[in-house]
Amino acid sequence: METIGWPELLVIGLVFVLLFGTKKIPELGKGLGDGIKSFKAALKGPTPEEKPAAAAPAEKPAEAAPEEQPAEKV
Repeated sequence: METIGWPELLVIGLVFVLLFGTKKIPELGKGLGDGIKSFKAALKGPTPEEKPAAAAPAEKPAEAAPEEQPAEKV
């Protein structure tokens, strides 16, 4: 079985450009890079800066203000 050579890669690249267009390819690359970055960060676990924020107790919700009744017209 042969490996993929330059002519095959050129055809694949041409099809890729035709499918997505030249304006969409940088956005796809950026999204792919961000996804890989977040995946690696998730594998490493929380950093020391993130641990105190995650361990902080949740704040109690503020008490609801009493409902105001509309003023009566005289």
